[in-house]
Amino acid sequence: MAQFLALGLQVPANHPDRRKYYSLDFRQKEFESSDVGEITLMSPGDVLVLYTDGVYDGSDCETRKQLEAVLREHYRQPAKDICNALLDYAVKQDDQLRANGDAALIDDKTVFIVKRTS
Repeated sequence: MAQFLALGLQVPANHPDRRKYYSLDFRQKEFESSDVGEITLMSPGDVLVLYTDGVYDGSDCETRKQLEAVLREHYRQPAKDICNALLDYAVKQDDQLRANGDAALIDDKTVFIVKRTS
């Protein structure tokens, strides 16, 4: 799992934040409106996962690894099945929070999956 800039954006080679985004191919010049046609947003097999902080809030590396494991297990399935697997995982985490007396930490959950198949 990799984190990227907002969908469709790239960091120019001379941008001070370039080092934050290690997994991107960087543009060699500033982005112009005529460059839109060059962008490949998704390649076949790519899965875009959008979720709220009720699924993962970014604070725990172990939780991120577990979510990555769920994605690896289900990435070949239809988008609906990937979504359901992630939500099932998040709901199980809620059960653990309740058992630990941390029910106040439970938040709403939304997962949105876009999968390019061809």
